[in-house]
Amino acid sequence: MYDRLIKRMIDLILSGIALLILSPVYLILAILVRVKLGSPVLFSQMRPGKNEKVFRMYKFRSMTDERDANGDLLPDEERLTHFGAMLRATSLDELPELWNIFKGDMSIVGPRPLLVRYLPRYNERQRRRHEVRPGLTGWAQVNGRNAISWEQKFEYDVEYVEKESFLFDVKILFMTVGKVLHRSGISQEGSATMEEFMGNEEAIRP
Repeated sequence: MYDRLIKRMIDLILSGIALLILSPVYLILAILVRVKLGSPVLFSQMRPGKNEKVFRMYKFRSMTDERDANGDLLPDEERLTHFGAMLRATSLDELPELWNIFKGDMSIVGPRPLLVRYLPRYNERQRRRHEVRPGLTGWAQVNGRNAISWEQKFEYDVEYVEKESFLFDVKILFMTVGKVLHRSGISQEGSATMEEFMGNEEAIRP
């Protein structure tokens, strides 16, 4: 009841208001991204949502398209500029996801939408993270974000699915503000963001 009706109504109203109020911020960020990182301004990628339904997620671009002699993209840490790192540290790069929330692909609070190629790598418990809409912020994000292991992250995601409620969402939102202000858990040690999830041996499906 909460997830299907009440939470969706809250998401729709809040994301719509935020899109209107933040429109000048979107314009300024779009100009800065275009000047400092080039075109396109937005980064888009297919991600799995609720019930593993795939949708196109939008973010402000935070990396360059620099490539090596073979034409392959350089590692993330080499393409992530100081400006791009600032966007990620302040979570400003994720503002376009408000459009995904308004459309119903995402929610304000929920497990973060990950890569489509991860789908066959989850075990049955980890797959439960797709029982709810993915979120702009989530229980795993306020408990370590990219600084914790994949296993810990998925445990927090499933815990959120099992405890989802209005008060729990409010708690996560307040904790998110603190995390953003302190810029904690942005990346995994030794990586610009988070190392790729390679899966659990028992989860790999042909």
